[in-house]
Amino acid sequence: MINQTNSYNTLNQGVLPFFISDCLDICDPVFTFDELVGGMNLEKYLKNVPEHKLGRIRYNPVKMLKTVLFGFMSEGYISLRGLQENCRVNIRFMYLMDRETPSYRTFSYFINDVLKDSIEDIFNDINQEIFSRHKVDLNHLYIDGSKFEANANKYTWVWKKATEKSRYRLFEKITKLLQEINSDLQWSGIKIETNTEYMPEYMRQITERFSEIWKLDTSTFVSGKGHRKTVQQRQYEKLVEYTTKLNEYVTKISICGENRNSYSKTDPSATFMRIKTDYMGNDQLLPAYNVQIGVADEYIAVVDVNQYRSDMDCFIPLMNKYYETYGFYPKYPVADAGYGSFNNYIFCEQKGMKKYMKFTMFKKETTDKKYHNDPFRAVNFEIGDDGKMRCPNGKSFNFLYRQHVKGNQYGRQEEVYQCEDCSGCPYASKCKKTDKNKTVRINEELTAMHQEVINNLESIQGALLRMNRSIQAEGTFGIIKNDRWYKRIVRKGIESVKLEVLLVSIGHNLYKYHNKKMRLQEAA
Repeated sequence: MINQTNSYNTLNQGVLPFFISDCLDICDPVFTFDELVGGMNLEKYLKNVPEHKLGRIRYNPVKMLKTVLFGFMSEGYISLRGLQENCRVNIRFMYLMDRETPSYRTFSYFINDVLKDSIEDIFNDINQEIFSRHKVDLNHLYIDGSKFEANANKYTWVWKKATEKSRYRLFEKITKLLQEINSDLQWSGIKIETNTEYMPEYMRQITERFSEIWKLDTSTFVSGKGHRKTVQQRQYEKLVEYTTKLNEYVTKISICGENRNSYSKTDPSATFMRIKTDYMGNDQLLPAYNVQIGVADEYIAVVDVNQYRSDMDCFIPLMNKYYETYGFYPKYPVADAGYGSFNNYIFCEQKGMKKYMKFTMFKKETTDKKYHNDPFRAVNFEIGDDGKMRCPNGKSFNFLYRQHVKGNQYGRQEEVYQCEDCSGCPYASKCKKTDKNKTVRINEELTAMHQEVINNLESIQGALLRMNRSIQAEGTFGIIKNDRWYKRIVRKGIESVKLEVLLVSIGHNLYKYHNKKMRLQEAA
């Protein structure tokens, strides 16, 4: 007997089965995704699809939406060309698109024009479907923020304070020029009014008026080597130059707005922030966005994109967005020391939320006994029978004045006290750093709030909530950034960035939903 080993078939021949679904495993994530999203009415999110009139028949928008969402579920972040390539070679994407292969331009148009206005509704409705199936507890919300580098160049910064200083220097130059022009116009009896500040429109009017008085023709102006400019030409050109520069400064300050100190020229919506770039903690000043998330039972329940550098300013907008979505505020908002401020504590009191956000000195207050029991801290001073504070030397502190705290939204005031006499005090070297009598600032309301926060977080429930926050909120960013490799914003502009972050958040929640479903099946 001779073994016949020749193979007469080729890989290019047609094979059974005809259905793509038969080639996929029964526990494949595409089936979990299709079962969840397929039961929703997706057509209501596709109102911006224009009517088909001429040309080839457009791709089915429902299939396009499924393909985009599954791409972010499977990859974390997927590019437009990645979507195009997967539709051609990936059997899961073939299953969703029915073997159709849209180009990356088609996906770009669909995401940017069709999904942009409805992406937040899609995020909220998918969350509602997942939360109802897994009975997610929305009263415990774990909050954290992370800075994502923007798609902008490093050295394109515009600083608001530097721009304001340059503008005031320009005001002085304008005043000096106008005084020079007034001295030359004494023969006409015309005098241009000078101010401490100027607007571009006012400067344009002065330039036009100056040209009319001297009957200047800009076509006759000379320039270059060997030509001598007239006094009027030099003054006119300076007026035009100062007007252009002043208009530039006004534009830069208006782009920054009231709440920002900087922006990038290549992405004006991005703010320069300190970003941790490696495991050693080295940081750089880079254009970035502050992405805030609220996590409930490992799912992203609310997400927001801010231009603020500090997390403290992001808490109230995030909570208001949570209320708009779910109709109530979480009872236990748990956050780290970046969120503990007087404004945020007052907001929690007004909205019926418990105070579970650490403040700046929380760790030192609770772990450093030497600092906590320091007799020279104002909070540890004894109160005498006359109601006055007394230092360890027995000297009383007299009330001086109250002052408003800068940037406080609720009228917070600090009371300033001064020691009656610090001369000859044996504790002077430990108690103060100057030769003057010691002054202290006290806010009894904020001190009481800090004590309430300590009591909440040091309880058994508080310890469990702190542990869960570090696992869930920080763990979510760990999955997004390190496991699924989404570390930098791709799009430009605050609205496009929100679209991108919402797509990544939807993908994360679908990814978590599938993993939990598989774990439940294994346990069963």
